Amino acid sequence: MSRKCQVTGKGPLVGYNVSHAHNKTKKRQLPNLRTVRVTLEDGTRKKIKVAASTLRTMRKKAAEAEIA
Repeated sequence: MSRKCQVTGKGPLVGYNVSHAHNKTKKRQLPNLRTVRVTLEDGTRKKIKVAASTLRTMRKKAAEAEIA
């Protein structure tokens, strides 16, 4: 399975490490993925990979929905 968030589609980014001498070497910045168990509408549970930033947003929205 790819290193991609299954909710938002966030994936790896590509960039350069730049030294003081301005030498450039390629690097990959991977998303901070977490494996989470989700309960679907039909009652089954499924594991999905979610970015940590997305998980924070989902929890915040859930908390706001409980208050309102």
